[in-house]
Parts: sequence; structure tokens; C-alpha cells
Amino acid sequence: MDKGNKLEIATIAGGCFWCTEAVFLELKGVVSVVSGYIGGDTVNPTYKDICTGNTGHAEAIAIGFDPTVISFSELLEVFFATHDPTTLNRQGNDVGTQYRSEIFYHDEDQKEIALDFISILNSENIFGKEVVTRVSAASIFYSAEDYHSDYYSRNKEQSYCSFVIKPKMDKLHKVFKDRLKE
Repeated sequence: MDKGNKLEIATIAGGCFWCTEAVFLELKGVVSVVSGYIGGDTVNPTYKDICTGNTGHAEAIAIGFDPTVISFSELLEVFFATHDPTTLNRQGNDVGTQYRSEIFYHDEDQKEIALDFISILNSENIFGKEVVTRVSAASIFYSAEDYHSDYYSRNKEQSYCSFVIKPKMDKLHKVFKDRLKE
């Protein structure tokens, strides 16, 4: 299937969106990353709403990517390498349904790729325990408030960034250095 230069969207949740945004902004072929909320029932949720854990939404990112440069499978490889997909509703000290691991597919191809990827991770026991990442149809994505955009690059000295995001970035730079933007 020739997709030409048409961009595709991948929407993923892997804990705090400050972390996932920082990671995916670095990848070749990624054109945009927007932090936001998806998968819940509240219309136009705010960060304050999400933090209650009662909206059903996950902190997530919508990634605009060029599939001729980076594939959906390659995005998933980075996704699974940079968060813990075996902890239910938790990433480190961030606890609640808003921090769940979930892939929100935009078409049947993405759904099958995600399900196959998880099946392989589980059958090969890559993490030593079951992957709990959910795979769901993408619903309405609400962009987060502006102050969440590019949070890591603007707040590197903040303790959360130093202790939580920087180790993920270090791993990204070590493991995926050939896939990083110049």
C-alpha cells in the first residue's frame, strides 16, 4: 500500500504525557506530538479533572508521523522500551487510571499491529510478566493545556524531569540513537 507523503496519527498512553512527549519528539519521522486526554467520558476535560482519576481519560499523546520514515511498529518498539507496560494504572510513582498503558488505534492495521506486538512480547516473556497495555479504538482526543507542551525541554531542572523523564531520555539516546533527529 503506497501511502505517499501522507502523515499518519498514532495515539498512545504510557504514563505521564510529559515523559512520552519528550521521547517521541526526538524521533526521525515524527512531525508533531500533542499531549492530551483520551478514552474517557468527560467532555473537554482539564488537567485538574484528569488528576482526579474519575474522568476515565488517560494522559496520552497524538503523534503525527511520516510512515515512509518511521513505521507504526517502530513507534511501538520505542513505546514499549520507554515505559513499563506490565503495571496496571501506574508508571513509577504516578498512580491512577489516567496513567495506564494503552494504544488507541486509528484503523484496523494499527489494531492488528498493536495486538500482534503485545502477543509477541507476552509469548517471548520479554518483561518477565504479562503486558497489561490495552488496545482500544481511538475516541475524541482533547489537547492538553498549553503549559504541558514541550514540558521537558522547558523544565529540565525540575525534579520530576530530572528523576523521571531524564532516565527515559538517556535510554532512548542509548538504545535508539540511530532513529533520533539530528
